[in-house]
This record gives sequence, structure tokens and C-alpha cells, in this order.
Amino acid sequence: MRLLTGLHAPPRLIAHLRMVHDVAADLVAWAGERYPSLAVDAEAVLFGAATHDIGKALHPAELSGPGSEHERAGYALLRERGVEERLARFARTHASWEEPDIGLDDLLVSLADKVWKAKRVTGLEQRVVDVLAAASGAEKWQVFMDLDDVCGRLAAGADERLAFQSAYSVESTA
Repeated sequence: MRLLTGLHAPPRLIAHLRMVHDVAADLVAWAGERYPSLAVDAEAVLFGAATHDIGKALHPAELSGPGSEHERAGYALLRERGVEERLARFARTHASWEEPDIGLDDLLVSLADKVWKAKRVTGLEQRVVDVLAAASGAEKWQVFMDLDDVCGRLAAGADERLAFQSAYSVESTA
């Protein structure tokens, strides 16, 4: 939070990061319960969810419009402040879930960034299913059903999360 206030991040960005973090926490808990043998770095996922769009503090037009400049900028900003690569990478990878070297932790941040607002992305969810099934040995159809259930449950709270975020200004706190 100090990092965001130090950057004079717009309140809406702070609210967004909180919402994505909270959904990521639910996804991490779900993965731990359903697939306890998986190696999910909960600390990294939660940090990644809480900072994935931090570059929008430097590119505020991307808060309400398209753009990807915030990804590289956010990664650079975190690294310049001494955040280690394993944590800073999410600012760069959260929109790159189609890349072949993206792991489960990155996929969970990407998924949280979509499902918090009830956006369901078939390709992303299929990547999560494939990774979970391969790592756990579970049948893909069962993993699909499990993931569909949790995403549906999380998506059901999107209206409240969107209203929470919308209550905050896109103007910088500076």
C-alpha cells in the first residue's frame, strides 16, 4: 500500500488491485484444497495480484482505456524498487497467459484479473485446466468442472466488486 500511495496511484487503481488480490486469495485457497500436492507459491500469487497493474500509476489513461504500456513500466518500477524477479514478473506476465513458459502462479494471477469482473476467457481457463491436470494427475474433465464451479462462484460477486471499484476516482492522489 505504501508503494501505491508513494506513487500517488489513483484510488480506482488501488481498489482494482485490492479486488484482484481478494479473488486471487480465493483461487489460491481453492487450489490448495482441491489440489494439495501442487506447488503454488501463494505469497507470489498474492503479491502479483496486488501489483499486476501498478504500471497504470505511470500510464493512468490505461485505467479506463486500452493499452499495455503499464506492463513493462510496472515491471521496471518494481525491479527499480528492489522487488525480486519472482514477484515483479506478474506486472509483465498478467496479460501473457498464452505464452508457452507461463506457469500456474502466473495463470492464477491472470485468471483472477479476469474473473473478478465475471469475465470468462475460455483459452485462459483451458490453460489452467491443462496445467492443473498435468501437475495433479486428475482427469481434465474433473479439473474443468472444479474450475468452472469456482470461477462461477467468484464471478457471482462481480457486481459488488465492480461497484466498489467504481466508487473511487481515476484521478491521481497527487
